[in-house]
Amino acid sequence: MPDLDDRHWLQQAIDLSRHCPPTTTAFCVGAIIVSPTAEILSTGYSRETHPHDHAEEVALAKLTPNDPCLATATIYTSLEPCSKRASRPQTCTQLILAAGIPRVVLAWREPTIFVDCEGAELLEAAGVEVLELPDLADQVKQINANVLG
Repeated sequence: MPDLDDRHWLQQAIDLSRHCPPTTTAFCVGAIIVSPTAEILSTGYSRETHPHDHAEEVALAKLTPNDPCLATATIYTSLEPCSKRASRPQTCTQLILAAGIPRVVLAWREPTIFVDCEGAELLEAAGVEVLELPDLADQVKQINANVLG
């Protein structure tokens, strides 16, 4: 069940996605990794440092691998983490699982424009708590209007 902190942090991730360089071939996504004590551990957004960057990937890359803080963190992402990817060897879902993050909060399930995404299902099957706040999805859709057509 969402609380006010979940809404706050997910809104921050959505706002971060507004910094993405626009393109018609990928979504604009923001991600924030937060500790249980409300400390921002890392942030990222799509195409932040490279045209193929995904938000969750960028946020995780800014942290030390196996950082013990990740075992209790939540990653807030404006769009469902990818489960299929051509541009990099690992998907964002795989990266989240490898990092050991136990909780993911998202606003919008990825539509089947580019791939049939199963990120939320794969995360849940691996024991990760996945919380969707679909009432925030309209903001994400507006930010991605150039992709949606």
